Amino acid sequence: ELNKDNPEFDAVWPASGLWVGLGDKNKKVKHLKSIMTSPVVFGIKKSLAKDLDFVDKVVTVKDILNAIRAKKLKFIMTSATQSNSGTSAYLGFLYALLGNPEIISEKDLSNPNLKKDMKELLRGINRSSGSSGWLKELFLNGKYDAMVNYESLILETNKILVARGEEPLYIVYPQDGIVIADSPLGYINSGNLKKEESFKKLQDYLLSDKIQKDILQSGRRVGFGGTVENADKFVFNPDWGVNTVKTLSPIKLPSAEIIRKALSIYQQDFRKSSYTVFCLDFSDSMSGPGERELKEAMNLLLDKKKAEQYFINFSPSDKIVVIPFSDEIKDIWTANGNNPKEIKELNSKIQNLTPGGATDIYSPVIDALTELENIDTDEYTPAIILMTDGASNSGKSFTDLSLKFENAGVDIPVFSIMFGEASETQLKEISNLTKARIFDGRSDLIQAFRTAKGYN
Repeated sequence: ELNKDNPEFDAVWPASGLWVGLGDKNKKVKHLKSIMTSPVVFGIKKSLAKDLDFVDKVVTVKDILNAIRAKKLKFIMTSATQSNSGTSAYLGFLYALLGNPEIISEKDLSNPNLKKDMKELLRGINRSSGSSGWLKELFLNGKYDAMVNYESLILETNKILVARGEEPLYIVYPQDGIVIADSPLGYINSGNLKKEESFKKLQDYLLSDKIQKDILQSGRRVGFGGTVENADKFVFNPDWGVNTVKTLSPIKLPSAEIIRKALSIYQQDFRKSSYTVFCLDFSDSMSGPGERELKEAMNLLLDKKKAEQYFINFSPSDKIVVIPFSDEIKDIWTANGNNPKEIKELNSKIQNLTPGGATDIYSPVIDALTELENIDTDEYTPAIILMTDGASNSGKSFTDLSLKFENAGVDIPVFSIMFGEASETQLKEISNLTKARIFDGRSDLIQAFRTAKGYN
């Protein structure tokens, strides 16, 4: 949005100033000030943190890598290319694994030891997400031992865990790889002095003593250096590993050019490989605009250059399966992410499909689970993306799907993209069963596909 000559917004408030640095090529943003801060940390179940000898100790990224290598630690984390907490953690990992250089260079990113260590570290991720808030919900609804997230969201999670009588997470600050989200608010200059004055009033209000105290009570830090004077121990509970006295020393972020390069390398080489099954509705009701948008969305995902713009391109080691369906399975096609010929053929098959028939959303998902149930989850992050524009009115039932999912015994999310007259009730049942979420594609199907792919 900031890249546009005339952005439609008056202000920008990202989780980190790095996004303004990446996007504001036209230098339109002014009056940029941090409103609150939160370090990106590991939250590990306290009993596991004790077993790993991380409690009341200085912990480094190498210590975390060793725990992953020893198969003692798995964690959930947002995608480094889709969410700021994931980006921040990844940049911290880079900095630490490179031995804490003064600044990361392009040459550093091609270090073969970095590739080996980073791939091993990211292999510890057992579920991904495109949103930090949704990652918190995933943790609370699932059976996971650890997550990487903002300190503030770990604190929110702990309040809920304790209220439920469950074990809280212990916060670990990787000493050599800390990145702090500084949440800066800036004005996008359009030359409108009246709007600029309104913006300044809003910013002054958010930085006023009263509001800063309210922000602090929510578990976000305020002020210089990240220290918290007279911290409320109910909010910043020291039993959870929170350290409000020590000044946090974040890494020095590299240039925008290097960050872009690092994100591209993450997507192409470093991240855990994805194994994605797309279940695509080609029933009769998709004829017309639905068919056109669906084909355009898949064309975006399968076109390397287009997908690279949004950091959702497939890597050479990714696996892709497409199951087009109506009231029957029309076909099952596969492709490897490193094979341009296979990808081109797959896209051609999708573009040549013609809608027809009624709707059975459960059979393709059951087939997708069969495809994924025996994969090595240390090597692949599995996911099913189900797109439908109607209610299931023939074939298999939710009971059939539920039985298959339970028997598979693998954590495989089914992300649904709702379009047309799709039944939100049916899709919610599937999302709740598989700890996934629904994306609304009714106003923008292509954007919905982009967002859903970012969760894998």
